Amino acid sequence: MPEHPERTPSLQADHTFVVQLHATTQPEAGQITGRIEHLVSRQATMFASLEALVDFMARVLREVRQAHRAAD
Repeated sequence: MPEHPERTPSLQADHTFVVQLHATTQPEAGQITGRIEHLVSRQATMFASLEALVDFMARVLREVRQAHRAAD
């Protein structure tokens, strides 16, 4: 827990994802598969690696930042 929670950036709704892991996922063995969805845009994809999961999140968050800049 941060010492000064008032200085911590807020959690933003447009940064919310739901990750659903497949029953066969074994993170300790480096096996991670499932589905991820960005709640605000409803974009979703299946993933079969941690890299693919992070790539999806990075792409969507990049789009969110671009949309915020365009709205300013």
